[in-house]
Amino acid sequence: MRSKRLTTLAVNLMLVAVTLTAAAYLVPSLLGYERYVITGGSMSGAIERGSVVFSRAVPAEDLRVGDVITYQPPAESGVTTLVTHRIVRIGRDDVGRQVLRTQGDANPDPDPWRFTLTDDEQAVVQVSVPYVGYALIALADRDTRMLVIGVPAGLVGLVSLGQLVGALRSRLRPPAGTTVVTAGPL
Repeated sequence: MRSKRLTTLAVNLMLVAVTLTAAAYLVPSLLGYERYVITGGSMSGAIERGSVVFSRAVPAEDLRVGDVITYQPPAESGVTTLVTHRIVRIGRDDVGRQVLRTQGDANPDPDPWRFTLTDDEQAVVQVSVPYVGYALIALADRDTRMLVIGVPAGLVGLVSLGQLVGALRSRLRPPAGTTVVTAGPL
């Protein structure tokens, strides 16, 4: 009886954990936030590797020096991944377009490129949550995902199946104190 209670408690705790994880993953996007996992150390001190940053889009004209943004560097930079860096300079080009210069807080020099934004809005980092990104990186791996999500789901299924079989058995048993008479050949 005690092992059954412990199993039920463990299954319930896993369901709560999965529900909270799903809510933590979905709710920010429903509230208008974009999320990014920080995989490099260029922002160490302010945002550590393995953090998840939550960004909110603001009009590009509202950007200020000191804002931390996540963006795709210009193609000629050779960088093919998103970069999360701080704006260190905002200027204008010959036709009046906004030109940005960024730098990672842990980098000694600004990024070697200058760029203009292609959209009217740009996501600005609002908050970062340390270490959570490591879990999301791990979940990107199929085998890890199967282990973390598939095994608990399988266990929940097995426990449910066991409870179903137990419920069916109790319905097929005669009530206590009932005499069962079997007839022999006539």
